[in-house]
Amino acid sequence: MASIQKRPDGRWRARWYDDTGKERAKHFDRKGDASRFLADIDAARRNGTYVDPSVGKATLASFYADWSPRQVWASTTVTAMDVAVRGCSFKDVEFGKLRRSHVETWVKTMSLTLAPGTVRTRMNNVRAALRAAVRDKLLASDPSDGVTLPRARKAEHAMRIPSPETVGSVLRAADEWFRPFVALCAFAGLRLGEAAAVQFSDIDFLRRQLHVQRQVQRASGGEVRITAPKYGSERIVHLPDELVTMLAQHANLVGTHGDERWMFLGDRGNPPHQNTIHYWWTKTLRAADAEPTRLHDLRHFYASGLIAAGCDVATVQRALGHAKATTTLQTYTHLWPTAEDRTRTAAAGIMHAVFTAPTDSVRTTTVESA
Repeated sequence: MASIQKRPDGRWRARWYDDTGKERAKHFDRKGDASRFLADIDAARRNGTYVDPSVGKATLASFYADWSPRQVWASTTVTAMDVAVRGCSFKDVEFGKLRRSHVETWVKTMSLTLAPGTVRTRMNNVRAALRAAVRDKLLASDPSDGVTLPRARKAEHAMRIPSPETVGSVLRAADEWFRPFVALCAFAGLRLGEAAAVQFSDIDFLRRQLHVQRQVQRASGGEVRITAPKYGSERIVHLPDELVTMLAQHANLVGTHGDERWMFLGDRGNPPHQNTIHYWWTKTLRAADAEPTRLHDLRHFYASGLIAAGCDVATVQRALGHAKATTTLQTYTHLWPTAEDRTRTAAAGIMHAVFTAPTDSVRTTTVESA
């Protein structure tokens, strides 16, 4: 129950109880200001946006330091969240003073130097913390809600898919140990970290399958960290015969490494991390005289091949290890044939059948109208 009382010094004390039942108070020079303040408190309580004025001094940085250790996150998520919050320009602004303009300024600054996708990812990570603060009643509302983000290029324009000729020339130019690594990306769709983390026991040579169950990440000091695959995308990949043969020859001629029998070796007996692979990929591109491209583009090459062969969304999703089919569609929808494409192909097949049929086999059939 709220009340207003005049103090001996002539000021007005507005009193109310917070959500825990503790009495709170704030003083005003005028009774009308105290009344309006309590009315705002009452309205905020009714619409669920009440925030205790005494906690308004909390900041994103202080809240994140308390909140993040309690979250059940993969190590990759921890790193991404830390980077986003640490680089946030308003992390030290008190929640009671935090405005949408702070978020807009941060987004604008990021967009000057970072790719749209990176800006979006960092915004989503910081937004997760802000919304947690709202749920904890430290913020009345999310100041990032509705903030405009830089527009990313459409997938059909931004995606680079190497040609079969380019992939072939790169494979021929690759060093003996590196060739199977490139092949795992191009013909099994593995991410860089997943390919680096392959162990001999992951390969079922009889069933022609590969169990993707870990990835390599670069840690500080040049060390590596072995974690679960990205977004929990552990999966079974079905391998073509030629790739199985290449992996078997690699294990026989180059060998495996350490007690874990890593298929590929980096520094200090560890599997290679992204910097090592980037060096060898760049070197291989130069040797092949190929256009500059990312190793990750081989994953798009693999996906495009599956789609061209008629694989449906669920099949491609499982092969790539996407958590949701919507991710597959958002990334590759432009590669699937449309209804118009299928109609055009079917009509072309009909025409081909007509014009290639022997002359004496052509018959005219009269069909009665129904």
